[in-house]
Amino acid sequence: MNYKNLIKIALKALSNNKFRGFLTMLGIIIGVASVIAMLAIGQGSKRSIREQISEMGSNMIMIHPGNGQFGGVRQSASSMQTLKLEDYETIRHEASYIAACSPTVNSSGQAINGANNAPTTVYGVNADYMDIRKYTVGRGEMFTEQDVKKAAKVCVVGQTVVDNLFTAGEDPLGRTIRVNKIPFKIVGVLSPKGYNSMGQDQDDLIIAPYTTIQKRVLAITYIQGIFVSALSEELSDRAIDDITAILRQNHKIKAGDEDDFHIRSQEELSSMLSSTTDLMTVLLACIAGISLLVGGIGIMNIMYVSVTERTREIGLRMSIGAKGRHILWQFLIEAVIISVTGGVIGVMLGIGASAAIKYLAGWPVFVQPYSVVLSFAVCTVTGVFFGWYPARKASNLDPIDALRYE
Repeated sequence: MNYKNLIKIALKALSNNKFRGFLTMLGIIIGVASVIAMLAIGQGSKRSIREQISEMGSNMIMIHPGNGQFGGVRQSASSMQTLKLEDYETIRHEASYIAACSPTVNSSGQAINGANNAPTTVYGVNADYMDIRKYTVGRGEMFTEQDVKKAAKVCVVGQTVVDNLFTAGEDPLGRTIRVNKIPFKIVGVLSPKGYNSMGQDQDDLIIAPYTTIQKRVLAITYIQGIFVSALSEELSDRAIDDITAILRQNHKIKAGDEDDFHIRSQEELSSMLSSTTDLMTVLLACIAGISLLVGGIGIMNIMYVSVTERTREIGLRMSIGAKGRHILWQFLIEAVIISVTGGVIGVMLGIGASAAIKYLAGWPVFVQPYSVVLSFAVCTVTGVFFGWYPARKASNLDPIDALRYE
């Protein structure tokens, strides 16, 4: 069997109907391009979410009071007082696999500077909080451990707070603002971080010593949470197990009893968001894959028409010695050429469309090599699958009946 000759015959047959061949390819082209572009959008979104979570601290662990029951009534986590400064101190000194640790208390209210005011949140933390949350001081300096011990009324503010309170462009360093009627001297301004993946403004905050917020703003002795940074993202689970054991021992929780605290990690949030984006990516790819199915049906339809139009040619070739398998391969090669050529054009169009979406719409897009290989493989299989039956029909034609066909 001379495959080279069969390919020449298939190319010649397709060149006789160029426009019809292009229209047949169109379904494959659109399908492949759509699959590549949709997978690129999905993967781009996934990478963007992971990068934004990494900016918030990919190895961050958050400890909050858990739900509890008093007199048969379940209390909300916000009303619980199960975390104490002793818990923070124990975790800080005894926990393994952690790099930084900070207690947290916070209060929402109006920040006021002269005639300007704006709602914001003030967070009471220590200096480790900056490393845990990946914040940096752009101007000025961070408050010191001595400020924490003295419960000094100093703070570091985000850029959004500066924009809202210093509308005339004044230098905020050294100025005093009021939060819930308590004066705070600004010693530093945070470098801008923008919005996170959940749409929260990471620059709309005030950071102050936790002792100041505890004593002067909230008048409480307990803490509302503990933020911890694991040595690495891979060690987050070990750090969580270690912290859990420490807190259960501190709180004298018996084996089998429910914890009175909750521990969450950024890795957990990242996995949840990644699974959501993966589901959306698969959904988009399936919708785009319908175009490949339509394209495959188009190939089958055109091959049926081609077999009908060339019945006499088939009969003539079989009468001079061509066997059924030669006819089968001739039409199968035509179907594969249509699908592969459409696949090549579709790959180029899909990569081009992905680039256009990235630069024109500003969406996060990432074309992975596997999506190109997968799309090309699928379109090739599509050509073979949908071209097989018409080719088989052509190979089974009776030469005498074919020659008599009008």
